Amino acid sequence: MEILIISGLSGGGKSKAASFLEDMGYYIVDNMPAAMILKFAEFCERGGGRYDRAALVYDVRTATSLTEIFDVLDQLKTMRIDCRVLFLEASPEVIIQRYKESRRRHPLRNRTDSLEEAVRRERELMEPLKARADVVIDTTHTSTAQLRARLLREFGGAAEQSGMAVNVVSFGFKYGLPMEADLVFDVRFLPNPYYIDELRPQTGLDQGVADYVLQSKQAQGYLPRLEELLAYSLPLYVEEGKTSLVIAVGCTGGRHRSVAVAHVLAEFLRRRCGCPVTENHRDMARG
Repeated sequence: MEILIISGLSGGGKSKAASFLEDMGYYIVDNMPAAMILKFAEFCERGGGRYDRAALVYDVRTATSLTEIFDVLDQLKTMRIDCRVLFLEASPEVIIQRYKESRRRHPLRNRTDSLEEAVRRERELMEPLKARADVVIDTTHTSTAQLRARLLREFGGAAEQSGMAVNVVSFGFKYGLPMEADLVFDVRFLPNPYYIDELRPQTGLDQGVADYVLQSKQAQGYLPRLEELLAYSLPLYVEEGKTSLVIAVGCTGGRHRSVAVAHVLAEFLRRRCGCPVTENHRDMARG
């Protein structure tokens, strides 16, 4: 069983982190007092696996004494529960700006003379918990996508840590672009097997068509450059936090050239990018 304590500074990104972790399969409980965490852990252990991954948001609203949460963390470890602490923070200037934009009230504002003092006081109060944290994320210059990617790396399962699912789709331009496409490559400049009588009934998955298309001078010059572009680009999409990428390859009818190229690209990406890759030939039976 795994319990993740999400804590940090107000305005540091705890709510966004909790939302992403919920998408990753964590059971989320917000604003849980330290005194209730042990009872919750016992409840989860009796849940028959339903609550094997729980994330509890603990912040300054309930942190009357950090000694209490430290005692709880120590006891959880004796229960053989995998317990980690995630701490999110940002610079005082960014937190103040976020509060101004959201028009929300800082939880310590009633006890201080200004928002700036409330932010400073909270930072001092939560510093010992930050020192105890297993993972600290500063969201000052972190985009939402980058935060999600970091959480996937730190807390995702094996499938989630693969980073991004890639779907390579072949299609025919005369039937329209795939609406879900992120990248579109037009291969209508390649030699067309449609005009070869014995190849016309075949598809790009048949050896004769594949050889005719891929062994052409045009394909020999184009494919290495396309593979190099994708090999460079895909890790950048993963770093940005993209979870799925649709690569569309089109020819006139979607039966010959686009199918052959899409198949080669899918095989290349399976070997090279380390992401799960699927292959779909939308118009192959129509072209």
